[in-house]
Amino acid sequence: MSVPLADRVIRLAYDPGISPQGGGLPGLAVLKNVVNSINMFGIIAVVGALAVSLGVWAWGHHTGGHQAEANGKKGAVVAAGAALGLGAANGIVAFFSDLGSQVH
Repeated sequence: MSVPLADRVIRLAYDPGISPQGGGLPGLAVLKNVVNSINMFGIIAVVGALAVSLGVWAWGHHTGGHQAEANGKKGAVVAAGAALGLGAANGIVAFFSDLGSQVH
């Protein structure tokens, strides 16, 4: 038995009344601490990756190893992009969460 289109639209428009709220579950502070630590670990790893990539780039340039030079450049760009993503993670999630909360 098929459901009429109007009933399907009404079901889509139903607001369940759910919104993010802090303090609802125990351990929220611990979870935030774990995520902050993971983010810091990622940033430290990116610093190491950037240093290695820049070293490979310089080594490839000075030895005439064009493949090593190209790989060093790619690594540096990827590390910079990862640093951008890790640093902007809170802002990106907040932006899209705010944008999503405006959908009615």
